Amino acid sequence: MNAIDQNRLLQMRAAIVSQNQALQRAAGLESQAPSSFTQSLSDAVQAVNAQQAKASEISAAYERGETHDIVSVMIERQKASLGFEATLQVRNKLLSAYRDIMNMPV
Repeated sequence: MNAIDQNRLLQMRAAIVSQNQALQRAAGLESQAPSSFTQSLSDAVQAVNAQQAKASEISAAYERGETHDIVSVMIERQKASLGFEATLQVRNKLLSAYRDIMNMPV
């Protein structure tokens, strides 16, 4: 087996980082602060919560007789259901990854 040349590896990393920065500048994304994983996850959960609240609101409006558009009610309920299921799957994957990491020998 060949030994890993640390200097070459650092040069490759620096090249990748500089290319990534160039792509971000070209896309106009450099001015935005990078979001943390926690913030991204929190934003996703808040979006799912907002979708569920919207679905509940439109369902209640239908039940009160304020709207007669059952199609939009069902679509909003399906969107909320899909968002919840996706969030649940992400949670399950994160828990599985956490368990795998915790069971790794040190």
